[in-house]
Amino acid sequence: MQNHFYAMMSRMKNIYRWGLMRNTRSENLSEHSLETAMIAHALAVINRRRLGGTADPDKTAAAAMFHDTSEIITGDMPTPVKYNNSDIISAYKQIEKNAEERLLNMLPEDFREDFKEIYSPDAETKRLVKAADKISALIKCTEELNMGNREFAVAEKTIREAIQRLGCPEADIFMEEFMPSFSLSLDEQN
Repeated sequence: MQNHFYAMMSRMKNIYRWGLMRNTRSENLSEHSLETAMIAHALAVINRRRLGGTADPDKTAAAAMFHDTSEIITGDMPTPVKYNNSDIISAYKQIEKNAEERLLNMLPEDFREDFKEIYSPDAETKRLVKAADKISALIKCTEELNMGNREFAVAEKTIREAIQRLGCPEADIFMEEFMPSFSLSLDEQN
């Protein structure tokens, strides 16, 4: 039987982020999801190796890889609109949930159980994916600022503060050890 799920996933590269901002380089959902998955994996490794936790790096990376796939159907709603008030937040969360269910229903029946865990992760995984998502957004802001694009200055400050407010020790460690390198040129990283 023909199945459309992975063809839909391939469309992530057609969804562009930061629609209200002038970008020096556009970022698509596929790029963002890969970066978020790598960061989420790192946060889970920090959780296990540095903090004695039980986070599963592979499960966390998979959840991060698929965390925004509903946007294939909904598009990327800009943050100022998405979080404007509680009614919009609630309505958009329902729209995202409906989109995820639509995507899940595209999967072969025998795949769905595995993907339910990806789309509805446990609290620990969800916490790390949320932190990774914000760090990925901060990286985008840092890259834009490095290119002289002041359009991202307020977003950078706001996102950095949001990461600090998470109270996520894994994110704090990542920010201290890995984030400074994103402000360096390639030659400075060698």
